Amino acid sequence: MTAHPTTERYIGLMSGTSLDGVDGVVVDFSGPRLAVLAHAHLPFAAHLREAFMALQRAGDDELNRAAHAGHALVQVYGGVVSLLLAQSGLAAKDIRAIGAHGQTVRHRPGDEVAYTVQVNAPAVLAELTGIDVVADFRSRDIAAGGQGAPLVPAFHRAVFGQADRAGAVLNIGGISNLTAWPRHGESTTGFDCGPGNALMDHWCQRHCHRPFDAGGAWAASGRVEASLLAQMHADPYFALTPPKSTGRDLFNPEWLDEQLSRAGHALRPEDVQATLCELTAMACADSVDRHAGDAQEVLVCGGGAFNDQLMGRLAALLPRRKVARSDERGLPASEVEAAAFAWLARALVRREPGNLVSVTGARGPRVLGALYPA
Repeated sequence: MTAHPTTERYIGLMSGTSLDGVDGVVVDFSGPRLAVLAHAHLPFAAHLREAFMALQRAGDDELNRAAHAGHALVQVYGGVVSLLLAQSGLAAKDIRAIGAHGQTVRHRPGDEVAYTVQVNAPAVLAELTGIDVVADFRSRDIAAGGQGAPLVPAFHRAVFGQADRAGAVLNIGGISNLTAWPRHGESTTGFDCGPGNALMDHWCQRHCHRPFDAGGAWAASGRVEASLLAQMHADPYFALTPPKSTGRDLFNPEWLDEQLSRAGHALRPEDVQATLCELTAMACADSVDRHAGDAQEVLVCGGGAFNDQLMGRLAALLPRRKVARSDERGLPASEVEAAAFAWLARALVRREPGNLVSVTGARGPRVLGALYPA
């Protein structure tokens, strides 16, 4: 089904490194400010989460397993699209395109042959929904010598930026990333700070058999192990200068197990959780202090915005700045990243660049993504 050519409604779908499921939004770009018309979330089944975790590592039969995981992913995507259309009262013809990022399983922009892999099946999604699909957002930037990530800073500045006022946004999903801009239209900075929720979620699943540490309550019950924190923060990634990006290729369960092995003594699980929370807070706060200039406000989005312990530690480590959820500026923390991919899909349809050279290090602005017409 072909969308009406003048519609400014787009769907954004995002399944991030937290591997908790899919968030989707319908966004209307026709007004002076974007308007989210509907938001929906569907969780991943345990077997799909495990399939994506396994694809993070080299193994047998990867191509077949990736194809099956991609097909399963777009079934969840299709379910989210159905929910969004039902909630908004819209039909497929009322949506110009879907931005579907896919699930990142490898991200190696620094290799001799730079590459990135997002498991997806956008052609299948176009068949399922009858809506044009835009996917494969990172590859073009990497082909132009960039990191291919993070891609959300251009959206952050477009939505949250204010004239003559410096600003900063922390997106804390599985990995945390910072967007920062100074006054007077100077270059925007953006990069991955380090781990976000991924290691905390993994540790909670291992010891509490829960998908995540709700509100950070378990972390709050523990004590930060200063020597372990210093050891983890000594990882060379934290000292790299931007542009830089990372993911589960580095900050994964194997990395954590190695860190704990080097600690040389047994630690209480709740103390490890507290230390992981502090590592995320420290990495984010250090990034803000070094690169956010005189920004007085730090907006937080992503799942980390709902971790009260993490938010409290960010506020304590950034005492001169207001730390608040993005909700206070009109876009709920749970909707920001999905809305960003609706925005990026719109940029592709309009043949406008979606990357920022100052963020990714690419040789120039590039139109990002590939279009799969319905």
